[in-house]
Amino acid sequence: QVQLVESGGGLVQPGGSLRLSCAASESISSFNVMGWYRQAPGKERVLVAAMSGGGSTYYADSVKGRFTFSRDVAKNTVSLHMDNLKPEDTAVYYCYGDQARRFWGQGTQVTVSS
Repeated sequence: QVQLVESGGGLVQPGGSLRLSCAASESISSFNVMGWYRQAPGKERVLVAAMSGGGSTYYADSVKGRFTFSRDVAKNTVSLHMDNLKPEDTAVYYCYGDQARRFWGQGTQVTVSS
């Protein structure tokens, strides 16, 4: 069973930065796509960023220019570096990976507040 484990969430002030990491239990090269969703209280889960196996990236308009998706194949890890965080970025962030089915991490809370 594939496992994805997120880390790096926390409380940060507006304008600050955080780096989320997602460690996979097997090679990230085995995934067709990996990415991050987020879910704010009372709202639907939405796609934030993703990267295909070929390296193509997607970013939601709301995070373009502020968030950067990266991967480290040697460490079986993908990361989301978040700069200039805003209160509206507050959410639980979920890592996912697609093979024949989608696998999800357990989520990590990001709170942006002064």
